[in-house]
Amino acid sequence: MSALKIVLISPRNPLNIGAAARAMSNFGFSELRLVNPYAVAFREARSAVKAHAVLEHAREYPTVAEAVADCTLVVGTTAIGPRVLEHPLRRLEFGGKLIARKIATSPVALLFGSEKFGLSNEDMSYCHWLMRIPAREEHGSMNLGQAVAVCLYEIIRNPAAAKIAPEAKRPADAAHLEHVTEFLETILDRSGYVHARVEGSTRMKIRRLVRRLQLNAHDAEVWLGMLRQILWKLEHTSDSGSRGE
Repeated sequence: MSALKIVLISPRNPLNIGAAARAMSNFGFSELRLVNPYAVAFREARSAVKAHAVLEHAREYPTVAEAVADCTLVVGTTAIGPRVLEHPLRRLEFGGKLIARKIATSPVALLFGSEKFGLSNEDMSYCHWLMRIPAREEHGSMNLGQAVAVCLYEIIRNPAAAKIAPEAKRPADAAHLEHVTEFLETILDRSGYVHARVEGSTRMKIRRLVRRLQLNAHDAEVWLGMLRQILWKLEHTSDSGSRGE
């Protein structure tokens, strides 16, 4: 059972419920709780693409108190707006780290309010602190499904993973690079690109250019295949023309 409980309070749009469930599935969270959902919306949301497993096991609660009863940390999300907050407010970047650490040892509830009004003061009274997604002041609120996705990504995000270099591919050896160079030289010569008076310097430029491409072994083979085909086509067209076909 997931230590993070996503709690949607009075959701009314089945698309938003489905999007929230899909975001949970995307990021590896499975426990969805709904407080007083609009019945029609919840029934329709159960058909959400690729989120059926989360929705099938979603649980309904009549009150916020019951939905968060087993959690040792309750965090509410808010766009702030005109209301006066009585709770500590943390930006998502910092709050996400705190939640990530907490769910390693105990259950945490993350609350999202209704699409129209967000969390009420009553809802917030159950929270230990609040968290906001940094957005521009002119359009501070987000779609419910999007907000769930952004929060969950921040909770699972591992900054160290971004520094891991992609798996290195075996570089092409000198022989393969020379084959690419030779085919390219031949094609350019056949096409009239290389002029006799600068032939030597052009060939050196081509050789340096091929090396600067830093081709890996696989890409070198692909280039060789393309160049062979181009050269075959040039030779075939030339032969056909000489026979008057």
